[in-house]
Amino acid sequence: MKNILLTQRTYSLSRYLKNIHFKKQNCAFSQFYSYQSDVKGKIKEKQYSSNRHLTKDEKDIIARCELGANQIYKGQYFILSKTRPEVAHVIMDMWNQEKGHLETFEELLLKYNVKPTILKHLCETLGFMLGAGTALLGTKTAMACTEAVETVVGEHYNNQLRETMDLRGYSAEMDYLRKKIKEFRDDELEHLNTAVKDWNSRDSFAYNIITSIVKAGCIGAIWLCKRI
Repeated sequence: MKNILLTQRTYSLSRYLKNIHFKKQNCAFSQFYSYQSDVKGKIKEKQYSSNRHLTKDEKDIIARCELGANQIYKGQYFILSKTRPEVAHVIMDMWNQEKGHLETFEELLLKYNVKPTILKHLCETLGFMLGAGTALLGTKTAMACTEAVETVVGEHYNNQLRETMDLRGYSAEMDYLRKKIKEFRDDELEHLNTAVKDWNSRDSFAYNIITSIVKAGCIGAIWLCKRI
């Protein structure tokens, strides 16, 4: 659910990078072009300086952003800002980090002219509902939701890092993408620790049931969003 939550919590970067590496080795698609973006004046050229035209399959693979995560925290903040103002600032801090993740992925979507998953609006709706619903059950339940989501997402990012290690040094662009995966993974694990250590998420109502359902939803959502 987080990517129905998370939505899309993340690019299928490993498959994308392996495709690029394979094509480069065989020189079949090794034509690169300079990328210059002025999309609303916000997208600037980053550490990567050159790119090549992507195949349709690569465009389909490249991307699933953190839309659901953004909506989960939005839903939690919507409720907790009214019921538990002393907790709302913690949610806002985590939400701001998720906004940064989302912005980065949206830039990459635009950069490679990749359409978002068709589940986009469903992810937005379900993410907000999950965040608001768990917040209505109390702070600890909201944090149990955060713990479950970030556990799955952290594992997902770790898997992507392992799958791309054999491509180390391929290009400045790949190094940038790997750096972002690590950075975002660490942010997610920080959120998990905050939920467990600072807000006692494991003492929440129906902890085992709620976290099991949320984890299963996250895993299913990631699987779907990488394919649709």
